[in-house]
Amino acid sequence: MNRRVITVVVTDDSAFMRRAIQKMLEKEPEIQVVGTAASGEEGVAMAERLNPDVVTMDVEMPGIGGLEAARAIVERRGPPVIMVSALTRDGAETTLRALELGAVDFIPKPDSALIDIVNVQRELVEKVKHFGTRRAYLRAVRETMRIDRAKIEEARAAAVVPAAPAQPPLRPPLHARSGRRRAGAYACVAIGTSTGGPVALSQILPKLPASFPIPIVVVQHMPPGFTRPLAERLDATSKITVAEGTDGMPLAAGTAIIAPAGKQLRLERGSGAVRVALSADEGRSLHVPSVDVMAASVGETYGSGSLGVILTGMGHDGVQGLTVIKERGGFVLGQDEATSVVYGMPRAAAAAGLVDRVVPLDAVGRVLCELAGALDPSV
Repeated sequence: MNRRVITVVVTDDSAFMRRAIQKMLEKEPEIQVVGTAASGEEGVAMAERLNPDVVTMDVEMPGIGGLEAARAIVERRGPPVIMVSALTRDGAETTLRALELGAVDFIPKPDSALIDIVNVQRELVEKVKHFGTRRAYLRAVRETMRIDRAKIEEARAAAVVPAAPAQPPLRPPLHARSGRRRAGAYACVAIGTSTGGPVALSQILPKLPASFPIPIVVVQHMPPGFTRPLAERLDATSKITVAEGTDGMPLAAGTAIIAPAGKQLRLERGSGAVRVALSADEGRSLHVPSVDVMAASVGETYGSGSLGVILTGMGHDGVQGLTVIKERGGFVLGQDEATSVVYGMPRAAAAAGLVDRVVPLDAVGRVLCELAGALDPSV
């Protein structure tokens, strides 16, 4: 089968921005922009008429805005929607809401002097390829494999099915082979996530009881301006406290600290408390904040009391940091493939032999309560 191009509809009320995004995408031979829409209404209509593999959707537009347009496409089971968000408080709030409604991801709007255009282009192309490839592949299969059903039934009737060979007993999965530690043996949770993370976190942190006995540190890949609204939204729906981290902030039981975008988060122990230490990255990491940096610091600070959690996301950020947690005797949970928006980061950690227990998203909160020795609020 020949490689099929990924088709995209670009939606933005700015003609300049439509051309800029189209130019970014069509530098890739595997991507073709099949339509550009100047409004949310037009974007919804094009998504239905052209049936592209991906739609990019500006967040802020007159008339039907990006949130309403994305909602309409999702409700009609249309193509994946990637939001294009301005780096403003309102843009961040609307983007987070769009993700909750079913948009698959977002990128910062490439017209801001505050962002790196080259990195935005790389991120946009990577996400369009990821979300568009599977949809394009399934459509290509339907278009090219036109098989006579009568012949299939005839072949099935004539087939002789051999007896199934005896199967050796299955080796227990990694999480079943790993020894269980007693509940309450952990002192800090380190959560790392990227694509799909805001929704995943919204299904984990609100399930934890106010009495959750240990602190939580979270790295969510986001551009500057987005982590504080994310923390505030999670805090409003959670019994525990959720806050964006600040330099010198002490870790506390029943508190989740979200690493601020644009800073690396490490921990420092002193004067009887463990505190957040924020720093610039100095160009050493692909992601700022980085799961590797945060998780390694948790492992070095808490040793065998470290409890790592790796959730949905592209790439392999977290492997190095979780390695430190494992080397110090800690424990690692990994989200399963079926409930991950992108099974990249959990897959990389599992492939490296770092995941002790694989769990679906809706079970992560319960398992954290179990391991931390907290009363599960669902019981």
